[in-house]
This record gives sequence, C-alpha cells and structure tokens, in this order.
Amino acid sequence: MRQKVIIAEPSEIIRTGLRTVIDSTQTHEVVAIVEDLSVIEERIAYYHPDVVIINPILIAVNRSPQLPTALSSDDYDSALVALVHSYVNRDCLRLFDAVIEIDDNRERIIEVLSSLKGGNGKSGKKSSESCDLTKRETDILVLVAKGMMSKEIADKLNISIHTVISHRKNITKKTGIKSVAGLAVYAMLNNLIEE
Repeated sequence: MRQKVIIAEPSEIIRTGLRTVIDSTQTHEVVAIVEDLSVIEERIAYYHPDVVIINPILIAVNRSPQLPTALSSDDYDSALVALVHSYVNRDCLRLFDAVIEIDDNRERIIEVLSSLKGGNGKSGKKSSESCDLTKRETDILVLVAKGMMSKEIADKLNISIHTVISHRKNITKKTGIKSVAGLAVYAMLNNLIEE
C-alpha cells in the first residue's frame, strides 16, 4: 500500500509540481493539498497521512515557531517534511524530520520520502544527522554555508584549493546534498553555524 502524503504549500505551481513527482512513485500518493494551515488539522484527522510536507513559511511567521496542534500532539506519528524555497529560521527547521529543497530533483525527493520509515512516519532522528563528517570537513562545510568560495576557504585554512575541492566532494557524498543552499540548511540543522 502506498504511503499517504499531505502537502501544505501556498504556491499552486509548486503544489502541482510536487504532487506530480510524488504521485509518479510506486510508494507514495498525495491524498490532500492545502494552501494554508487553516484546514490542516481536519485533513490530518480524516486522512491519517504517513507524511506531511509543509512550507515552513506557513509556520515561521514569528520568532518562536510552533506547529499546529494536530502536528505537535503526542498522538501524531506522521513524518514532517519541510519544503524549503526561501530562507527559513533554523529554529523552525528543527521541527521537521526531513527537508526537501526547491531545487531538488525527482530522485532526491523520492530518496527523502523513502528515508522516512513507513507506518509511523518518523525516521527517529532528523535525516540531516545521518552522516559523520570529519573535523576538517565540518570546518569547510561551515565556511561553504557562510558563502565562501573554494579559493577563499583554501586561503583561510592554509590548505590547497584541491584539498578543499576534495573535502567538498566528500561532504556531498556523505550528506547527499549538492547545493550550497542545501549545505547551509544542513549546517543550520546541525547547529554548526551560530546566528
């Protein structure tokens, strides 16, 4: 049986595209789409989804973000996935079990959804904590997340640019994240960057 997904996203074009990608899988199907969180609780109560994908902007309108009651109750056992396509406060992203970025391709979206355990949804730990980076890789990741280019990182850490590129390849391989924005989100989720 396919896992049930609810999407909460204000943009129609993004909702439609994400639904097309998810419904094309053998493992997941979109059972409901909402534009805002006003009806999310009744949709959750009716469909009992395995995964709820939410644009964090719908939650992060203030400095102390909170999930709607249906998503934060002890009875709630679906996986929460953030659909990120603009800057989101890292405190808000801590509320989620996984992150999908706007520039993720079909394979990456399916990989994120598949990484969440079926049935009760939760993956146990946040998906971004699934790899072990070395101290040097962590240093480079933080500098990449701060917007520095490979040459700038090499100069700052007194290493060759080839070493930086090699570490960046290892970071990408270990995290599965290719974009600078994705690495920034990863660094924030893992408290590697201080605000």
